[in-house]
Amino acid sequence: MTTTPRRRIAFYSHDTQGLGHIRRNLALAAAMVAAEPRTDVLVLTGAPQATALPLPPNTEIVTVPTVAKDGEGGYAAGTFAMDLSAVLALRSDLITSALVAFAPDVVVVDKVARGLDGELEQALEALHDVRGHTTGERPRIVLGLRDVLDDPLTAIREWREARTTQAIRDHYAEVWVYGDRSVVDVVADYDLPRAVATKVRYTGYLAEGRGEGLLAPRDEPKRRPVPRPYVLCMVGGGQDGYDTALAFARAGYPDGHTGVIVTGPYMQPSLRRRLTAIAAERDDLLVRDFVTNTLDLIGGAEAVVSMGGYNTVCEVLAEDVPALVVPRVRPRQEQLVRAERLQDLGLVDTVHPDDVTPEQLGAWLTAAVTSSSTRDHDAVALDGLRRVPDLVAGLQPATAPHLDDLQEMAS
Repeated sequence: MTTTPRRRIAFYSHDTQGLGHIRRNLALAAAMVAAEPRTDVLVLTGAPQATALPLPPNTEIVTVPTVAKDGEGGYAAGTFAMDLSAVLALRSDLITSALVAFAPDVVVVDKVARGLDGELEQALEALHDVRGHTTGERPRIVLGLRDVLDDPLTAIREWREARTTQAIRDHYAEVWVYGDRSVVDVVADYDLPRAVATKVRYTGYLAEGRGEGLLAPRDEPKRRPVPRPYVLCMVGGGQDGYDTALAFARAGYPDGHTGVIVTGPYMQPSLRRRLTAIAAERDDLLVRDFVTNTLDLIGGAEAVVSMGGYNTVCEVLAEDVPALVVPRVRPRQEQLVRAERLQDLGLVDTVHPDDVTPEQLGAWLTAAVTSSSTRDHDAVALDGLRRVPDLVAGLQPATAPHLDDLQEMAS
């Protein structure tokens, strides 16, 4: 009696700041395993904290040496006393070895087609000679893009400098955009060439079904429940959300409500201690550093103040909670663009981080928990996690470049 080999899917998630990329990829992996339980998943990431997150079944995390991003968007080795070029070369060798040995049927690359500073190029070339474990064909490689890359001028410049179009032509079967074209038209806004545009598929936001199919970590700490009703402040990884968290800590909350701040794992300990000291002087404020059940926490809140990261916004939209988005505006405009587009559709409120005050947050929170207005979430597609398994099933083997693509390459 013969058995069908298990499907293998690999994710590359370079993760130099925060946990946004890895959380998005784990949500995708969970959806794929739920649709086809005979799936093994390998996740390659630069975020060691990923091992503490809830994982889908049949999923292993492989971490590579960390690379950190500074406030200006530059990179450096995160732990080792090594030049950036040396640590990237080490990461590249580890990534290539893992992917070749795993022999995936599908590879999903997050955001950067050639990897961080080109670290994925070696693996992309090597995968041309690999045969997928189940299909026996060359692995089908997909580039996954969030809804917003940056402001258009910056995104177009960086796309060209990174030779992204060439990488997509040479290695990628499709480009998945984890958003709704009515919010951001990636092809038009970023002036993508025809060779790329023909491969683009809009999945819708990875919102509905978040948290499904993920297993809680075995050593997850037990915490006492948050008193209800409560209002919530989320500042992503925490490395640049202190000012918003501080304003929230000093704000007045609606009558009878508790305030909850999640600082994120990357907030400087001294800044976290300041917030904890403020909470110690109040009987209506809790501060937590890192939680794995963000979806449950958001879903139980009466109102949320958050940064504008992709995952948090998806969770807020999925849970239909009133949200005030305070986007990151430096060094990238990605969160600002997302917040403004969603505000234009009436889905969230937003305020520039330079304008945030405790008084303003207190007034917004009170208005949010007493308002009876509703938001039209049918305005955007939120079911991307339900669509992605069909996209995986529909992937076609790599083919030779189309004549039009060859002419465009030569021009």
